Amino acid sequence: MFEDFYCDEVLSGNTPVEKILETENILAYNHTRPFWETHIVVIPKTHVGSLLTIEDNTLLIELINVVKQVAANVVKEKGAARVLTNLGEYQDSKHLHFHVYSGAQIRKD
Repeated sequence: MFEDFYCDEVLSGNTPVEKILETENILAYNHTRPFWETHIVVIPKTHVGSLLTIEDNTLLIELINVVKQVAANVVKEKGAARVLTNLGEYQDSKHLHFHVYSGAQIRKD
């Protein structure tokens, strides 16, 4: 497993992704191995360890605004959405990221 999949793979271009929404500082894309029917990941383009370590409030506000926009689009298309971020031992990749998802769970590993 990658220590920071998002920097090492996604943002470097080593793992291609299908972009959903992009700003100067934030990227939202379809998960490369989705757990749910609709599964979008939203990340800052600069390394931030987690929600507990972010210090740039401007970046946090931009990140939340992108999460909000992506989630609103999912609700419009699917009727419902969930937003999730993991912390501590639950956080596989040590780069702040939010999952926006909807529909049935298609993978459990």
